[in-house]
Amino acid sequence: MTITFIVNQVRKELAGYTTTALALEAHRRGHTVYYAGVGDLVYLPDGRVGAHSRKVPDREFRSLHTFLEAVVTEEKRLLSSKNWDVMWLRNDPAADMEKRPWAQDAGVLFGQLVQQQGVLVLNNPNGLVKASNKMYLQYFPESVRPQTLITRDMADVEAFYRDQHHRIILKPLKGSGGKNVFLIDKKEDKNRKQIVEAICRDGFAIAQEYLPAAKKGDIRLFLMDGELLQRDGKVAAIKRVQQSGEIRSNIHQGAKAKKAVMNKEMEHIVEAVGPLLREDGIFLAGLDIVGDKLMEINVFSPGGLIHACEFQRTDFMDEVISAVEKKVANLA
Repeated sequence: MTITFIVNQVRKELAGYTTTALALEAHRRGHTVYYAGVGDLVYLPDGRVGAHSRKVPDREFRSLHTFLEAVVTEEKRLLSSKNWDVMWLRNDPAADMEKRPWAQDAGVLFGQLVQQQGVLVLNNPNGLVKASNKMYLQYFPESVRPQTLITRDMADVEAFYRDQHHRIILKPLKGSGGKNVFLIDKKEDKNRKQIVEAICRDGFAIAQEYLPAAKKGDIRLFLMDGELLQRDGKVAAIKRVQQSGEIRSNIHQGAKAKKAVMNKEMEHIVEAVGPLLREDGIFLAGLDIVGDKLMEINVFSPGGLIHACEFQRTDFMDEVISAVEKKVANLA
């Protein structure tokens, strides 16, 4: 099959990204693999979507680093979607929010057209529209969600803060990677107004109940087609433990990845959210879990799968690409 990965900007991809490992696995399995940034997408005069794409060279690679280096040095060439079997949207819209706002929705918008042209688009762009910000979490059962307020009104936040015994989490409705996430308690109360104002300059603010279990970190759990991503009884998940004095569990914010162990609370969450993810066409998702609560659902470019492979000593990339092959075969 021919698979095109759409990322934010090809030259800014890193060897440690899950996208890199997925693309290398597809290449190793003999598939034709292309990379394109959202700015490389094109609507062609014949009604097709295309992209100025970089092709993965036809040779073997010893590491993710040499693989990505080879991709970046390739010359771009314009290809039409009639040459694609799969378009995989792996760009993070939130990463383009400040400097490239025009790029935020480009992947989804082009992806919707590509899907109509008979190409398998992952994740389903219509589902991604629905899940384009943290409001998506509110579609899932209340039993697995923390108490949440979404507003632009300071008085609403004040009332919620009091109801939550002066300890809440504040963050923007649209964003990712742990950016602008704050713990507000009596120590930080003096900054609450300024924080809310700063968040609301760019949109709505989310106020969430603080979960004491967050001190022990969180779990990034991967689902594929609404079910646990697993292989030989091993589950694709990692535990993320934040640095001392830090509330964010994002790896690139300094958190440390550790091996995760599946428990009944996580199983309950999967049972609660899996059906809707599958219905919305979310092929690969990353759930962020604290205790028995689901904090976020990452649907655009969930990372950390390389760590899960390392800790579980199994190849989840193979499992994912195998599932994509089956989807393409079923469309034929």
